[in-house]
Order: sequence, then C-alpha cells, then structure tokens
Amino acid sequence: MNDRSLMLAPGQNPRQGWVDAHMPDGQIGHFEAPRALFDLPAIRGMLYRQRWLLTGVVIASLIVGLIVTILSTPMYEARSTIRVQPFGQFIVEGQDIESGIASNQVFDFLQTQIAVIQSHNLASLVAQNLNLGDRSALLGSDFDQSRPPNFSDEQWLQARNNAAAGSIQQNVIASIPDNNWIITISYRSPDPVLAAELANGYADAFAESDTRSSIETNEYAQGYLLEQITLIRGRLEEAEGAANDYARSAQIIVQPGEGDGAAPTTLTSTNLATANARFSAARADRIAAEQKWRSIENAPSEQLPAVQTNSVLQGLVSEKISKQTELVELRQRYNDEFPQIQNLLQQISILDNQIEERGTAIKASIRNDYIVARNQEQALQSERNSLTGATLREQDDQVRLSVLEREAEALKSQLESLLTRYNQVSSAATVDAGAFDKLDSAVVPSTPFAPSLSVNLTLALVAGIALAGGLALLREAFDDRIRSLEEVEDKIGLPLFGQTPYVDEGDIELFGNDFNPLMESYASIRSSIDFSLSRDRNVLQFTSTEASEGKSTTAVILAELFARMGRKTLLIDADLRRPTIAKLLDLETPKLGLVEVLLGHTGLANAIIKGVHENLDILPVAQIPASPTELLAEAYIGELIAKHRNDYSLIIFDSSPVMGLADAPMLSRVVDGTIFVMEANRIQFGKAKTAKSRLQANGAKMLGVILTKYRALEAGQDYSYQYSYYQYGESNE
Repeated sequence: MNDRSLMLAPGQNPRQGWVDAHMPDGQIGHFEAPRALFDLPAIRGMLYRQRWLLTGVVIASLIVGLIVTILSTPMYEARSTIRVQPFGQFIVEGQDIESGIASNQVFDFLQTQIAVIQSHNLASLVAQNLNLGDRSALLGSDFDQSRPPNFSDEQWLQARNNAAAGSIQQNVIASIPDNNWIITISYRSPDPVLAAELANGYADAFAESDTRSSIETNEYAQGYLLEQITLIRGRLEEAEGAANDYARSAQIIVQPGEGDGAAPTTLTSTNLATANARFSAARADRIAAEQKWRSIENAPSEQLPAVQTNSVLQGLVSEKISKQTELVELRQRYNDEFPQIQNLLQQISILDNQIEERGTAIKASIRNDYIVARNQEQALQSERNSLTGATLREQDDQVRLSVLEREAEALKSQLESLLTRYNQVSSAATVDAGAFDKLDSAVVPSTPFAPSLSVNLTLALVAGIALAGGLALLREAFDDRIRSLEEVEDKIGLPLFGQTPYVDEGDIELFGNDFNPLMESYASIRSSIDFSLSRDRNVLQFTSTEASEGKSTTAVILAELFARMGRKTLLIDADLRRPTIAKLLDLETPKLGLVEVLLGHTGLANAIIKGVHENLDILPVAQIPASPTELLAEAYIGELIAKHRNDYSLIIFDSSPVMGLADAPMLSRVVDGTIFVMEANRIQFGKAKTAKSRLQANGAKMLGVILTKYRALEAGQDYSYQYSYYQYGESNE
C-alpha cells in the first residue's frame, strides 16, 4: 500500500476506504457505522437551518403577548380564608351524628369542600345573600332588556339571581395549601370592591351552609329517633305479651335460680334434678346392699362377720365351749350313758340349734336389705323416666319461648339505645358543631393581579417556542435536501470521497494558497479518488444533478492536483451547452476545441492548451455545436478515449448536468468511472436519486460522491471540526 492510501476525506471512515480499495473493480464496498438513538448533530443542524423561522416566530409571539397584556382589562383578586376542622369539635354528646373522617381521607374531604365552594348551589346562596339579582354592577344595565314578556316579577328575580350565580361561579377559585387545612377563597373581578365583597360573601355563605346543615341534621335526627322510639315501644309490648301467652299455654313455670347469679329454672327441670339425685343415691345403696349379700350368700353362718361380731351369738358360743370342756372331763371318768354326760350332750345340741338359728336370721336380714334397696331403685327410676319425658317436652316448648323472649330483649335493648341517643341529640340540637370557621376576611385589593407582563411574556415565549419548533419540524419533514455527510451514503447509496467547504465565488482561488480550507479539502478528495482507482481505469467523468453545483470547479482543481503529483492529466470540457473550463481558468475562447477534435477537423495536439500547469493539458470547447446530443451519441468520444488513453495518466471529462439532458448519461457509457458532484443544502434527495438512476440505467460505473459547498453549521457540526488540520498548520507558522 502506498502513502496515498493513508489520505482520506474528512468525515470518511478509514475502514470504508480500505474496503472500497480492496473490492473487485466495478464494485463499491459499503460500511455502515451504528447510529446513536438521538442524533444531536442533526438536531443542532436543524436549529441552525431554521434559526430565522424560530427567531421570527418567537419574536412575533412575544409581541402578541405584549399587545394582549396592554389591551387586557385589569383584573383584581380578593382572598378570604376558611379554617377546616375535619375531625369536628364535639362539645356535648350527640354532636357526632355524622361518622368521623379517617386520616387518609382528609385530602378527599377537602377536595370535596373545594367542589362545594365552586358549585352552582353555593353561588346561588351567595347571590341571594348579597341580593345580586337586583344589582346592575354584576349583570349590567342592559340585562333587563332581555326579560321575556310573560315573566312575573318573582320569576324575573329568580332568573336574575340564577344569571348572577352563573356569572360569579365562573370567577371564584378555591385552593388548599399542602401543609395546612386552610381553604383560600379567591374572587376575580375588574371591580376591586366587588371582588372583596364576593370573596367575603362566599366565605360567609360556606360557613353558614355548614352550620345550617348541622342544625338540620340534628333536627332530622330528633324526628327520626322519636319515630323509631314509638315504633319500637309498640313492637316490644307485642313481643312481651306473646312470650307470656305462650308460657301460660305451655304451662312453663320459671323459678329463680338458687344463689347469686344463678340462672332461673323451670319447675319440671327442678323436679327432674331432684329425682336424678334421689335415684343416684338409691342406686348406690342398692349396689352396696347387693355386693354385701352376694359376698355372704353361700358362706356358713358362723363365718359371717356379722355373726362373729354379734354379742348374743358370742355368748352362746362361749357357753357351748364351756359345756364341751366339761363333757371332755366327764368322759375321762364315765361313759356316754352317764346321766350327767347325757345332760351335757343335750345342752350342747340345744346351743348348736340356737347358734344356727341366730346366724340364719342375720343372713336373712342382709338379704332383705338388698331386696328393699333394689325395689326402691326401681321405683325412683320409673319416676325419673316420667320426669325426663316431661322435661324433653318442656324443652321443645322453651325453644319457641326463648325465641319470643330474645325478640323482646332485643327490642328492649334497642328501645333503651334509642332513648339514650334521643336525649343526647336533644341536648346538642342548639349547639353549633360546624367544621368550618371563617378565618380572615378579604380586603379590597389595591393593585391588579392580571394581566401580568412577566407571566404573559413567559407564556408567549413558551407558546412561540412550541409553535416555532412545530413549524421547523414541519419544514424539515417536507425538506429532503441533503446536508450532512451521513445522508450521502444513507440516501444515495454511494461512498463519499469527501466534501468541500462553502466559499463565495469571489473568494475562490483555484491556484492560490494551497493551505486554505478549500484546497485542503480538495487535496483530501484527490487522495481518496487516487486510492480507489486502479491504473487501468484512468478516464473519469464529473457530472451533477443540476447546474452550478461546483462540478466544473471540482474538475479543474482535481485535475490540477493530479498534475502536481506528476501524473500527466488531460482535462476535457465536455459540457457542450454551457462550457465553463476556459472561463474558470481565465483563458480566451480558442478557435479549436473538443467539437473540432471529435469531428476530425483537427488533431488533439492542435486543440489542447498547455502551460496552465506542468503535466496538465486543457481541451476546452471552442464552438457550441447545434446538436450536442447527436455529437456525443456517435462513436467520436469512444475513439478519442481509445486513441489517447495511453498518452495520459488521467483523463477527466467535465460533462453537463444529468437532469433534463442526455449528454452526461451517454458520456458515462464510455468512461471508466463517473464521479457524482452534489451541492449540500440545495439538491433534494429525490432529484439526486433520479439522476443517479439515469446514469446507472445507461451503464455508468458510479465511483462515488463529492459533496460541495458544505456548511458544517447547517449539518449540525462545529465549523472548525472539519478543517482542524488547516487551523493547526496555520497556528504553527
């Protein structure tokens, strides 16, 4: 890669130049850099381009705001304040008839009061209190002329009051500060006295309406409570009578409960409880007697504990033992026939019988006790079963009786509550429990609050900026002229060789200072073109969409720059309708030129002009032909190029514009490449696109675009940004 490959056009991406240089011949590479979400240079450029529109609209808006301020009628504003107590002041019980306000609902409560102040109802009350219907200060003296003929005096007064209420409703304003509960009531009027009067009238009417509402609420509550008391008292008498009648018919006898706090019971339930207690005791006795009997039923009599502990039986046993001892002693000496032994045996037998009889009697007594206990239990169980059935029947009756008694108790409790509430409301009926108090009265304003010059001018400025911005955007939306460097590649689809700054025609020096911004930009463009061309593609055509886009100037300067590099260059003026090369170079119109060479009247060597610059030959137009299109349509141009291609390192054709003419498209067929010259801030995208399409339709090999007369400010960039190299070199000198 040679040194020329490092010289790129300002604004050209280095990678773009490398891609273009390494693409096959006839193909142009395209690299798109990512775009920012907000294109600040585009916005800055739009503001600069539309600066006169923006400035004019804003100034016009300020003038309108000033005129409106001067012509507006002065308005005076008077203010009165109302203190709000949303949680109320309850002096006696009964003033809290309305439910309290939760802390998170205070703001909603205050907003509701604002709506009340601005309502037509309160406006009607103010108009009635201040007798505004009979005053002409508000309605005007001409209002009576609109009175319908069929209206009575009362109807007409009502109509005047309604009209006055509607008029004052439009001018009253109520507001609440953020850090307190003070409602400010403002009234605006051209009359300062009337403004103060109506501000005070609104405050008085609002406080009065709240007090009157509280009194009316208490009176309504008294009447409603008295009506409910009468109704509940009658229903209570009916409920108590129904409960008594049902208890009498069901024979339910209620006894007071035993002990403090004991619940009352019925006679049947009391008897059942007694029977249950007696039955439980009898059953315990039967179980004890039965157990006692079962334990001795099969035991011998002498082994019974009752027998062993009986004193009589113990005496008989002791006597028997004594007789047996005496019998043992006698048998040692006598036999059993001995009379005394026989007597002892009889006595012992009698004692045994007595002991047996006594034991049997005791055992029979225990059995009898068991039988008695069993019979008594059975009798009590029968009695208890009878009482249980009666109690169950009574419980069914008590369910209905309980319903009647609960209804009576509920009515009794409700009646007591109503009587208590009625007494509270009666005590509080004449106490003012209003939540709003008038705090400050309005005073007559001395200076008007409107019109405000600063406010009106601020609003006019904001409106002017908005309107100007809208108009600027609208103009930009319908304006598709190419201005920025990015738009060339995005909209035209061709690589950008570079751009030249806008310079007045009188300040252009084609061969003057090489370090001015114009020559610096052309030097960069020359490097880009040289970098993108191969040596066998040395015939170039310069054309544009329309005339006066800087096409000829570009061709002349680039030809001269290529010649300075030592490349032998031929510059041909191919614009056969308006040739400008000779004029740009301050050359006299020659007698021989391109037309004569093409027609074969002379050779190229006789027609070219030398001496402008070393290595640079100029072939101007001497005479304008009658039919340039036919001349360019013949094979003359192709023969000229083929004959002299090898004589020059570079041949440049300055052709005519594309739009409206066929010259440039026909010439593009025979050259090696076409370079499209566009003037920034002038050529519309649609025209440039059409011109490009015409060239390509005729087989043109489009190499790229040169943007001329570029205005950095209109593209949204700093002017020095594009030409910092020149400024840097100048600062070092």
